[in-house]
Amino acid sequence: MTYLIFGWLLWCSLHSLLITGKLNDWIKKRGGILQGTYRLFYSLFSLLSLLPLLWYQYSLPQEILFSWSGWLRIPQGLLLGYGLLMFYGGKQVYDVQYLLGIRQWQQYRRGEQPLSLPFTCAGALAYVRHPWYSSGLALLWSLGPITDTNLPPRTILSLYFVIGTLLEERKLLRELGEPYRLYQQQVPMLLPWKGRSIRPGDSQ
Repeated sequence: MTYLIFGWLLWCSLHSLLITGKLNDWIKKRGGILQGTYRLFYSLFSLLSLLPLLWYQYSLPQEILFSWSGWLRIPQGLLLGYGLLMFYGGKQVYDVQYLLGIRQWQQYRRGEQPLSLPFTCAGALAYVRHPWYSSGLALLWSLGPITDTNLPPRTILSLYFVIGTLLEERKLLRELGEPYRLYQQQVPMLLPWKGRSIRPGDSQ
């Protein structure tokens, strides 16, 4: 169990450190092939380093601590549905190819200057500022039973999602300034408790 906890802590730390604002700024200044390929290699590294960690986790014996059964399947279904809806909503407003690094690689190959994503508050972003982090938290706790083996990783990943959200907030505020500060005041961070906070035609 110690190795599993260490592995998840290491993976989450590397995943955050390799995409920090200061590192991104340095890569942008360097430009060229580094800027064109870094995000793509980062995505590949994240995936390839995750696979052995998951394999090791599921190879360990597990004892069920909590199971969604009986009437509890109702809140589980609601939580799962919310998570899937937020994931789909995020996919509709995010440029997935950009987030994976594919678009930067294509722009580099065409000799174009990599462009930053424009700020938008459409779709799911009118309900929460971070739909994929919100989705991740919901899916993390609604999928399958909680066991003595997967409880520590779920807890670590929950903290990772929250800390990642706060770091992303700081990065966006630094890059976008007052428009994002106004957006923060209007739209909740993770829980859409206000419903749709921004309507079509609202200015930012």
